[in-house]
Amino acid sequence: MSAQQDGEVASPEVHAIGISFGNSNSSIAYTSNEGKAEVIANEEGDRYIPSVLSYIEGEEYHGTQAKSQLVRNSENTVAYFRDYLGKDFDSVDPRPCHASAHAKKHGSTVAFSIQDTGSEAHNSVTVSEITTRHIRRLASSASDFMGKQVNAAVISVPTNFTETQREALTQASKEAGVEVLQMISEPTAAVLAYDARSEAEIKDKIIVVADFGGTRSDIVVVASRGGMYSILSTSHDYETAGAQLDQILIDHFAKEFIKKNKTDPRQNPRSLAKLKLEAEATKKSLSLGGNASLSVESLADGVDFASTINRTRYEMLAAKVFASFTRMIEDAVRKADLDILDIDEVILSGGTSHTPRISQNLQRLFSPKTRILSPSTLPTAIDPSSLAARGAAIQASLISEFDKEDIEQSTHPMVTVTPHLRNAIGVMVVTDDIKKGLFTALVEKETAVPCRRVGIFVAPREGGDVIVKVCEGARDIKITKKEKSKTNGKAASDDSDLDSDDEEEDEEVREKIWKVGTVLAEAAIKDVKKGGKVEVTVHVGADLGVVVTAREVGAKGGVRGNLDKPRVVENGSA
Repeated sequence: MSAQQDGEVASPEVHAIGISFGNSNSSIAYTSNEGKAEVIANEEGDRYIPSVLSYIEGEEYHGTQAKSQLVRNSENTVAYFRDYLGKDFDSVDPRPCHASAHAKKHGSTVAFSIQDTGSEAHNSVTVSEITTRHIRRLASSASDFMGKQVNAAVISVPTNFTETQREALTQASKEAGVEVLQMISEPTAAVLAYDARSEAEIKDKIIVVADFGGTRSDIVVVASRGGMYSILSTSHDYETAGAQLDQILIDHFAKEFIKKNKTDPRQNPRSLAKLKLEAEATKKSLSLGGNASLSVESLADGVDFASTINRTRYEMLAAKVFASFTRMIEDAVRKADLDILDIDEVILSGGTSHTPRISQNLQRLFSPKTRILSPSTLPTAIDPSSLAARGAAIQASLISEFDKEDIEQSTHPMVTVTPHLRNAIGVMVVTDDIKKGLFTALVEKETAVPCRRVGIFVAPREGGDVIVKVCEGARDIKITKKEKSKTNGKAASDDSDLDSDDEEEDEEVREKIWKVGTVLAEAAIKDVKKGGKVEVTVHVGADLGVVVTAREVGAKGGVRGNLDKPRVVENGSA
């Protein structure tokens, strides 16, 4: 008798990939047999695929080929459409797509009037259908590369993607023949891409994920606690992104062209499209080298144009935009009720993150202890353009064997929205030679429960009694001032030149310290042997009950007690 009963249809084997569906560009990735996330190139060899579709006499072009049609065939080229998905026309800003096919009202949704068939008639194609075609092309490229039909995916989306947008993307993907196993936020995917590396050390940390894209920037503060990710704050800005850097270069070269030819290429749509494409390429070149050249054939009035610019000049022109990126990060950190000193890592994501100046500004902003994960600051950093796709591919490999119902249950808000600790819980070890004790945080603030943490503390060199105090702790910032700088070995006098560079104001030194709050419990470990160690375990249950165990390492017995419930906050309330 066959294992499959008559009349039953065998479920197709799931072949899942990760998709980063960006407003400007998209990426696709899979996990190799070795468990590594690898980015897939499409038929043109692009791993960073423009989210653009173009039509010429009914033939569909995709990615880089479609983007090149913005010059000659802009009215039949659809770009920057992702953020319109699942939205009413009256609620969207149509300006980003003005260089391509214009967004039109179609019922309550968004559509584009294009010639997508061999006839000269214009068809009204909804943004949902455009998304379906885009996802279909991405899945086809992945299928060709992998040699098997891709039929499922984990898709990364922005943190402010609404439930309606998620449903619209799920439906559009389904019509493309791709089942959405799960949608994960882009910052979570970026953190997962780093944490999945074999050399990664999973530990409690606060991470800023700065996603600088082509048309928008998203800053997210994430608490990573025992491999669980909790979003503490988010910030979104459509006016600070790669497009503003492109515009600075466009204006710079346009002014140069005007001086020589008395014609403004920005006044002609086709000339502007040419200049925009070349300016974007120049920006990418300046991320890699100190100089870049721009050359446009027949830019305006049949006049060819060529010029060069160095990185220093570019950074001076774009200084205000770079400063805006930094302010966005500072605002997101403050919004999470944190300080710059609380941040352990900064992950730069998105195509604009390749710009070295952004990383350099962040190195000045954060403490030297904070790791800035970007190609210009860390040789082993992952390509920022592919982080979301890699993280989505890793998640796809983890859940592709589960039933959809199981995935939905495990990602339901009743499961994922859990209580978090508002204050840290830590330990002070008091001995005969250390009367006060030094606070050590075991369970950090914003840790989801249930959780368990263990700390090992060195006993006095001569042994003896050890008192363990379990306390709540709150991080504080201590500010001290250094003396004014000296001139020629002497303190600057009062009558010295006020404008002199030799005299500077007092410098503030900021450091993170712990303020010990309520002592929750005390326990005494008697007669610890010479050179011994004390192990303290703090376990916070799902019901928020706290159990503390303290014992001498290697000895029998110990002390165990239950504590009052600590104050908590639910994940997602930030």
